[in-house]
Amino acid sequence: MAKIVIASGNRGKIKEFQELLNIDITPFYELLGNIEIEENGTTFAQNALIKAKEIYNKLGKEYIVISDDSGISINALSGKPGIYSARFAGDNASDKENLQKAVDELKKLNLNSSKAHYSAAIAIVSKYGEYIVHGWMYGEVISTPRGDKGFGYDPIFIPEGFDKTLGELDSNIKKDISHRSKALRLAVPIIDMLKRIKS
Repeated sequence: MAKIVIASGNRGKIKEFQELLNIDITPFYELLGNIEIEENGTTFAQNALIKAKEIYNKLGKEYIVISDDSGISINALSGKPGIYSARFAGDNASDKENLQKAVDELKKLNLNSSKAHYSAAIAIVSKYGEYIVHGWMYGEVISTPRGDKGFGYDPIFIPEGFDKTLGELDSNIKKDISHRSKALRLAVPIIDMLKRIKS
């Protein structure tokens, strides 16, 4: 059976994938060490595919490689940070620094909140082809972070239908409504199909 590898070094993201997929996933760095992959696409889908293909090409045909590219788009900031969510405050910025940059940009506009949405594109690459699925979560961002759960921009994002941020919501609720969860629900049958195909 093909081994499933995730093309990500983000431990928060890896944990989320493992919980949502409920299957054994190996982070790529355990097999290949630390590799810098240039994400030079112009969309989440392109960047997800770039990462998955590069790891797959290094590992070989006996692997199924999954990768996601995701981020937040804030209406008041003309859709920024978008595909630059992981490096909004600079190439080596931490989650905290990126979040603070978003807060600072809102405050420059004298705004306490703005409509926003999270996007996730998941790429799946194996010897049987390439697949991409998407998921979205809509809501608003606020200029005062709340809660310490989750990662990234979660403490400033309030999903539609809720009055708490993702940093405050129970992980089971987030698991049900998140952009990545929605994309992963579409990815699961593809991964299952690829695992069942006989070589």
